[in-house]
Amino acid sequence: MSQVWTSAFGLCGASVVGILLGFLVKEVPHKWNDIILGFCAGVMLSVAVLGLLVPSSELAGASGWWMVLAGVLGGALFLNIIDFVTPHLHHITGLDPERHQHNTSINKILLFVMAIAIHKLPEGMATGVGFNVDNLDNAWTVTFGIALQNIPEGMVVISPLLLAGVSRMRTLIISLGIAIIEVAGVWIGYSLGVISAFFLPVMLAFAGGAMLYVVSDEMIPETHAHGYQKQATYSLLLGFVAVLLLENMV
Repeated sequence: MSQVWTSAFGLCGASVVGILLGFLVKEVPHKWNDIILGFCAGVMLSVAVLGLLVPSSELAGASGWWMVLAGVLGGALFLNIIDFVTPHLHHITGLDPERHQHNTSINKILLFVMAIAIHKLPEGMATGVGFNVDNLDNAWTVTFGIALQNIPEGMVVISPLLLAGVSRMRTLIISLGIAIIEVAGVWIGYSLGVISAFFLPVMLAFAGGAMLYVVSDEMIPETHAHGYQKQATYSLLLGFVAVLLLENMV
């Protein structure tokens, strides 16, 4: 139990570091925004595969392939439904103008916060569910990986809020609230894993599928929409390899 709290507060602490750096930088140019987001996408992609899907496959065994498949598709479908029914900005950094069928009467700041919340919840769940496995190495890989990307991600969250004219105090409160959502996600993921050890492979794959959905549906398209796709691609590769190296050190 204490390890789950350590993981949750570690993720929150990394986000706070990113938030503070965001206040110092204030404005991140689109080029660097895409590079940073590309790195975060690479980290999430690596975490999903190495920290969630591989352990899920190992737990399920050859005969349990259907559990991995069901989990991945279930996680993606879950976020697909959330994406459809929840008003939010599709560009998770909030820098691009856009319209959503549910957006007509809702403040853009709230839409931006909802976009990040949808992004943060599966990250937290992915971290928490892994602490139900006897070997916690993969859980700590997920924790360190997501904490690593929370720092630069925290920076790009601050910039659009300040540019939109939100006060520094309100921006800080909103950013801390987003970080707390991730902490809640950790405990949701852990609690789901406690319910049934038999379905643990499904739950690991569910978290992995949700993260893959975020990477493919939101992060990569956004980093490839402003002419900096090459830089974003190499940054994604760097993020993927960073987690691979991190796993060897855990």
